[in-house]
Amino acid sequence: MNFSNMSIKEIEQVVRNLPSEKWLTELQNDERKGVQQLLNKILKEREQQKKLHDLYIQMSEYEIRLAEEGKRFIAGVDEVGRGCLAGPVVAAAVILPDEPILGLYDSKKMGANKREQLYKLITEKGQVGFGMVGPDEIDQYNIYEATKIAMRKAIISCSPSIDHLLIDAMTLPLPIPQTSVIRGDQKSVSIAAASIVAKVKRDEMMKQLAEQYPEYGFDRNVGYGTREHLIALKKYGPTRAHRYSFSPVSELASNKWSESH
Repeated sequence: MNFSNMSIKEIEQVVRNLPSEKWLTELQNDERKGVQQLLNKILKEREQQKKLHDLYIQMSEYEIRLAEEGKRFIAGVDEVGRGCLAGPVVAAAVILPDEPILGLYDSKKMGANKREQLYKLITEKGQVGFGMVGPDEIDQYNIYEATKIAMRKAIISCSPSIDHLLIDAMTLPLPIPQTSVIRGDQKSVSIAAASIVAKVKRDEMMKQLAEQYPEYGFDRNVGYGTREHLIALKKYGPTRAHRYSFSPVSELASNKWSESH
């Protein structure tokens, strides 16, 4: 391929559509500054893709071993929102497709745009189930039991054919073989995928609550006890979206009740 008579834009189109090691080597001999910048950009992208692929393989250790044991439908399970003062706890169960989805990792370690991109890929290509338990049930059962309920709901809505569960730091009273993985969203692609879709789903729910209760900044703090949230709690008191069994919500609710009687 003679690149010398081609524009940089034409070269980029050719190299991206039909990548070839030979062509990349030829571009190294092209003295045009723009070509060298393009080459460096492509090589960096390839290096990043290799890192993401290597990470995917590294985080597929549990899935690969289970597949070798004959397990076909392996679901990762995780939750979001256990430590919040308001809003639901949301769980997700995900069976990933055979085709790798690169970039999966702990949802807390990536930005919102990246999470949303991965959410789209996971929900389009994988099998996904969600489970939610609201503040009233959290207060009734306690957050640990509520989390298990949310996870069971997610598993049931995901697929009736699950062979094995990979769960982030928890075991569930279900007749399905399961493995509890500490920091699973950093060690298993399936659990990481569940953490991402659960996070995106819950963040969207908190944005809706922010429209109903604009004083509390739920679209920014997603229910966590930030300074902004605590100031609003002291000023306006708890709402129906709050967890009254959580401190300091319980104390503030008691104070508001005392002041009104």
